[in-house]
Amino acid sequence: MWALRVVWILLPLVAGPAAAGALRGWSRAPRVLAETLLWLSWATVLVSVLAPRPLGLTAARVIAPAFLGVAIAGAWGASAWQSALAIAMATVAAVLVTRPAFARCCAEGIAYGDELRFPLKVPPALAVGAAPIATLLVAAGVATGPLLLASGHLAAGAFATVIGVPLSVFLFRSLHVLSMRWAVLVPAGVTLVDPMTLADPVLFMRERIAGITAAAVRPGDGPLDLRLGASVGALALRLTDDAQILTAGRGRRAGEKVNTHVLVFAPVEGDALLHAMARRAGQRETT
Repeated sequence: MWALRVVWILLPLVAGPAAAGALRGWSRAPRVLAETLLWLSWATVLVSVLAPRPLGLTAARVIAPAFLGVAIAGAWGASAWQSALAIAMATVAAVLVTRPAFARCCAEGIAYGDELRFPLKVPPALAVGAAPIATLLVAAGVATGPLLLASGHLAAGAFATVIGVPLSVFLFRSLHVLSMRWAVLVPAGVTLVDPMTLADPVLFMRERIAGITAAAVRPGDGPLDLRLGASVGALALRLTDDAQILTAGRGRRAGEKVNTHVLVFAPVEGDALLHAMARRAGQRETT
């Protein structure tokens, strides 16, 4: 986390000259608006890294790649060394906001009492396809219309604003779902929170948990697979008896009730979750 904080605080100092050079040829109104949007975006992520929350995680994972895109697009308007520094710093920031440590800090930011929250992995199909495209569209949708209006292109700007802003809000909310998926260790047991696969958060009481292990699931186990394709580092939650789980609906299709005693999920830091489980079990034995 400290690396991300330092990089983000230094970003205006390192990348600012390149951005200023790229905007130098713009007329006053769009230039001032672009500068305002950049500063507001930077301040938003600064708050996110200093006071981590899930909403800040989503914002940072949209804004940091957008800054990288701005650095690349503005390379033509600045000197070579300024552009190289800006792109390098923006790249580091864009990578750091995807690291597990940041996601974990944001999840813990809204934890209650003696909770430990472990984010679930982003489904690979989304991570390499829909999510990057949605991120690009969110940033473009917010900025394009206002910049066109400020440039005097009223018809195009109005059209882009009317279409782009609602689209950005919709896509941002969709991306935010990825920041709200956790396996939560609570004193009473384990809670799985995943709006993409479960209709509601499900608490599994400690007395009903036979164990959590690496996901070596046997064919006869009849597991409920919550991984959404993220198979590496998956864990299996085994229960002493069957539990009835209501899965999330998709579109017009309603969720289904599934009876199972094995649930497979993919936390970002599976080893840390297992260590935390073992530590809590040891603490209970000594009390």
